[in-house]
Amino acid sequence: MVNVSSLFGQIVSELFTAVNFDNLVAKWGAERHAKGFRSKTQLISMLFCHLAGADSLREIVNGLSCCNGKLVHLGIKEPPRRSTLSYANNHRKAELFEELFWRLSDHFRSTGSMGCRKKKFRFKNKLLSFDSTTISLCLSLFPWAEFRRAKGGVKVHVLLDHDDYMPSFVSITDAKTHDSRMSKELALKPGSIVALDRGYVDFAQYQSWTDRGVFFVTRMKDNCVYTVQEVRTPPRSRHVLSDEIVRLTRTGMKERYPGPLRRITVENPETGENIVLLTNHLRFGASTIGEIYRDRWEIELFFKTLKQNLKVKTFVGESENALRIQIWTALISLLVIKWLHHLSKAGWSFSNMATMLRLNLFTYRVLRAWLDEPYETPPIVPDTGQLSLRLS
Repeated sequence: MVNVSSLFGQIVSELFTAVNFDNLVAKWGAERHAKGFRSKTQLISMLFCHLAGADSLREIVNGLSCCNGKLVHLGIKEPPRRSTLSYANNHRKAELFEELFWRLSDHFRSTGSMGCRKKKFRFKNKLLSFDSTTISLCLSLFPWAEFRRAKGGVKVHVLLDHDDYMPSFVSITDAKTHDSRMSKELALKPGSIVALDRGYVDFAQYQSWTDRGVFFVTRMKDNCVYTVQEVRTPPRSRHVLSDEIVRLTRTGMKERYPGPLRRITVENPETGENIVLLTNHLRFGASTIGEIYRDRWEIELFFKTLKQNLKVKTFVGESENALRIQIWTALISLLVIKWLHHLSKAGWSFSNMATMLRLNLFTYRVLRAWLDEPYETPPIVPDTGQLSLRLS
């Protein structure tokens, strides 16, 4: 006798237990004037899209239809129609799913279910990385996302928290938006350290952060003109080539940032490339500054994980609202897989976890037992058909 629902059903149950989804639906008026199709069914359908790897509305609907008779444990009676799901994605506010992501993120973080920092630093400061990734779109299908003459796209800007390598800020903009513009939207706490690529170089913004006690580590642009005020002795055998205190002298730059900066040249031990870093932190060791910037690679891995394991390259809707809903539900799905990956004792990589979950969504086993012993034989699902009565 099977006493549990499918793995997918247990995941959905955990989500709705963690957050009062009905309150969010009421807050955003998502079901105002709705005629039977619930936002819960829409969310479950989009989660199925990402976790099962469905490429279209047809695949979502057909995939759920194959489980007809077993959908009650998900809280829905029947799979949606393609036209109904498409209409909901086009018209129901994407902000509902955005707030759901942040509520779930707060819940999992408060329970310590998101993992911990890989690299141990001696400092106690909050370490963050800020970057963006561009999602290319076909301009003929997404004319509202015009980027170049024959190309469309959107940008996903992410502030990654290195305590668990999950976002603490996300913004979705058109691809034309310059990266440095979004750095002004960040609400960083004093003492935080943010690592950025040189696409975010904005000395007025850097001065604002310095005034608020926020530290930055970035790459120095080639056109920076400066004078050296102090030369420090770099540590030996730490791949640090130079450590200097400098001031900007180029017109326009020195007015925006008149204070001292630290210029550190480090060697990439893997490629031998020399990387010139710029920071307003004058006290940390030069090798620590180099390691902070090197840890920025985690945000590149985050974007790679998002694009390789979830559906953010092909979209099931063509409107801006539908695209935003798909991206936010992809982030919710990423949150789910990250949570399961933390709980599992099977030693899977993240991509293996995503693949095994996709292949076992409707396997009937206790979720925690499956995470630890995924290859055990599942219990036999009892026949739900009516027994025949023999008459002698």
